Amino acid sequence: MVTQEQRKRQLAREKFLRQQQRRTASRRKARVRNSVIASVLGVIVIGSLTLYTTGVLKDDKSNTSAEASPDASPSAAKDPCEKAAAGKVEKLSWKKEPAVTIDKSADYTMKLATTCGDIDIALKTAAAPHTVNSFDFLAGKGYFDHTKCHRLTTNGIYVLQCGDPTGSGSGGPGYTIPDENLKDKSLKDNVYPAGTVAMANTGQAHTGGSQFFLVYQDSSLPPSYTPFGTVSAEGMKVLKKIAAAGENTGAGDGAPNATVVINKATVTKS
Repeated sequence: MVTQEQRKRQLAREKFLRQQQRRTASRRKARVRNSVIASVLGVIVIGSLTLYTTGVLKDDKSNTSAEASPDASPSAAKDPCEKAAAGKVEKLSWKKEPAVTIDKSADYTMKLATTCGDIDIALKTAAAPHTVNSFDFLAGKGYFDHTKCHRLTTNGIYVLQCGDPTGSGSGGPGYTIPDENLKDKSLKDNVYPAGTVAMANTGQAHTGGSQFFLVYQDSSLPPSYTPFGTVSAEGMKVLKKIAAAGENTGAGDGAPNATVVINKATVTKS
């Protein structure tokens, strides 16, 4: 017969065993849960490492390749123009404007054979005889040969400026010519249309010399600059190519990134 004391001990033992079973089961569940968590974390870590090796390191390689390639940077864009012809700029100067000897009733064209391509210009002889005569004279003396086009504007007005043997923007032939053709029918609403060739000046009347500009996109300007020619369709393609290369300041007004050299300027009567 089981005494009351023995019964208490038996109940206590059974209670202990139940507690042990619950703790064992709890530990088993915890191990399973931790294994699952570890597996998930392992997948995440492995996935992260995979992303790192296939993404970041690949980007690093791409950046290295870009840095090694001169074409990757806009500032290192290839010059679209060819090497200049052999020769040097002649230092020529005259004390007064040459006498007008051209045939005012004839048609004249000017060809600028540049390092970027030929730019053909139909000259407005009858409307701007002094200007066309001066260009005929200067071109005949080789004044423009081997000179650089020193200025490109890409903001507000859109022109390529040439005709200064010094390349500084302050050079000239030693004489000035009068303003002409300022009421040309092509100048509407103070706009010089694309394709216009006009004289540069100091901002004062009748101060044109040898510097001129070629408009590659419609430009708002007061009618103070003698329009004396029109660029051909093929010549406009050359201008667009030069303009697309930009200028060297990034501010919209500087030396063209393209090396634009007039190898030879020729004026021809037709």
